[in-house]
Amino acid sequence: MNFNPNDLGWCAPFLILAVTGMLLVLAEAFYKGPDRTALCGLAVAGSLASAIASVILYRQLGPGETHALFTDLDASGTLRSAMLLADRTGYVLSALFAVLTALTALISPAHQREHDWQMGEYYGVMLLSASGMVILAHAVNLVTIFLGIETMSIGVYVMTAMRRRSRRGNEAAMKYFLIGAFATGFLMYGCALLYGASGTLSLLHMQPALASSANPGLIVAGGFLLVVAFGFKIAAVPFHMWAPDAYEGAPTPVTGFMAAAVKAAAIAGMLRVFGLALGGDVIPFGTLGWASPMVVIAAITITIGNITAVRQDNVKRMLAYSSISHAGVLLVGMCALGLGSPTAQSAIVYYLIAYSFTTIGAFAIVSFVGSRGRERLLVDDWAGLANQHPGAALAMTILLLSFGGLPPTGGFFGKFYIFKSAMDVYNGQLLWLVVIGVINSAISIYYYLRIVTAMYFREASQPFAPTRSGGQLFVIALMPLLVLELGLMPGWWLRLIG
Repeated sequence: MNFNPNDLGWCAPFLILAVTGMLLVLAEAFYKGPDRTALCGLAVAGSLASAIASVILYRQLGPGETHALFTDLDASGTLRSAMLLADRTGYVLSALFAVLTALTALISPAHQREHDWQMGEYYGVMLLSASGMVILAHAVNLVTIFLGIETMSIGVYVMTAMRRRSRRGNEAAMKYFLIGAFATGFLMYGCALLYGASGTLSLLHMQPALASSANPGLIVAGGFLLVVAFGFKIAAVPFHMWAPDAYEGAPTPVTGFMAAAVKAAAIAGMLRVFGLALGGDVIPFGTLGWASPMVVIAAITITIGNITAVRQDNVKRMLAYSSISHAGVLLVGMCALGLGSPTAQSAIVYYLIAYSFTTIGAFAIVSFVGSRGRERLLVDDWAGLANQHPGAALAMTILLLSFGGLPPTGGFFGKFYIFKSAMDVYNGQLLWLVVIGVINSAISIYYYLRIVTAMYFREASQPFAPTRSGGQLFVIALMPLLVLELGLMPGWWLRLIG
C-alpha cells in the first residue's frame, strides 16, 4: 500500500467528522452542567465543515474525473487496488450525509431535554457513525465496504439505546444489534467468496476478473450473500423484521437518522458493490445472476411495506413500514443499474436526496408535537394540529405528499426517475416491476392522507404542548422548502449529481 499525503486532502470530509466526533466524546467526560447545547453546536459545526469540504472537493473534479486513494501499485506502477475513490458522486453523497447529521443534531436537544436523556456522547457517536457513511460513499474495496458499514452500524446501535430508562428502547437496540451482527456474517462470507472467485478485493478490478472466473458457483453464492447482507441494512423484505421495533423504540431524532442517513449510506455501498464489481454484461443476467433475486425482493418489499403500513396506527411504525417500501423502490433502481441503465445511478442519488430530506423533516415534526407526558405517536393524537399549529401541519402535509410521490415535490420526481431508469433496461425486463411500483405508490397515498385528515378535519381532544427549540423549528421550516425546490427544479439537482 502506497501512502500519498495528498490523499488525506481528498479524505477531508471523513477526517473532519471523525476528529470532531472523537473531540465530542472526550468533551463529554469534562463537560459540567446538565445542558448539552454547546456540544450540539460543535456537532453541527463539524458536520457543516465536512459538507463544505465535500463541496470544495467536488468542484475540484471535472465530470467523470476520479482519483484513486491509498493505492497499491505493482512493480511497473500499474494500479492493482485502491481503498477509496474520490469522485463527484462520492462527494455528493458525503455532503448529504454530513448535512443529515447536522439536521439530526439540530432537532435533538429539545427532545433530549423533554424526555430526559441528555448525553453529550450522543453527538460524538453520531459523527463517528457518519464518518463510516462517508467511507461507504467512496469505498472501492471490499475491506473499506466492511469498515464503513461496521463503523456506521455500531454507532447507531449505541444511539438506539440512548434512553437508558426506556425498556422499549433497550429492546429495540438489542434486536437491532443482534440482527446487524447476523447480517455482518453474510457480508463477510459473501466478500470472502467473491475474493476467492476473483483473486482481488478491489471493486475497480473485480468485474473483469469475475467475468473470466473459473468458479461461477462462488460468484453466485457470494453475490446472493451480499444481496442478503445489504437487504438487512436497508430493511428489505424478508430481512426487515427488526426495523419497525427499532424505529419505534429509538428516540425520535435517532429514528429519523436511521431512516434517512443509514439507509442512504447502505444504498451508497450497494452502488459501489453492485454497480462497479457486479455490474456489466455478464454477472447480473440469467437465472443465477444477483438481479434475479433482487427484482423479487424489490417487488415484495414495495408491496408488503405498503400493505403493512396501511394497518398501522402508530405514526413511527407507519413511517418505518413506509421506509421499507421506499427501500424497495431504491432496489428497483439498483436492478436497473446492474442491468445497464445509463440513468440509474443519477436517479438513485436524486431519490436518496429527496427521500432523506423528507424523512428528516417528518421525524422533526413527530418530535415537535410530542411532550414528556404524551409523545403523540398515534394517528388519532394528531387530530386538530392544523388549528393549533398550522405551520407544522402544513409542513407535515408537504412532506407526506412527497412520501406519496405527488407533484410538485421531490418525491414525485424521485420515483419518476427511478421508474424511468428501469424502463430504459433492454427489452423491457423490468416493466412488470415498474407497474408494481406505480400501483403501490397509489396505495401509499391512503395511509399518508390518514395523518393529513386527522390534522385538518378532526378536533383535538386536548391542547398540544409541543417540544420547541430554534434548531428544531429551523429544520421543520427548511425541509418542506427543500422538498418543493427538488420538485420544482429537478434539473439543477440532476446536473449536480452528474
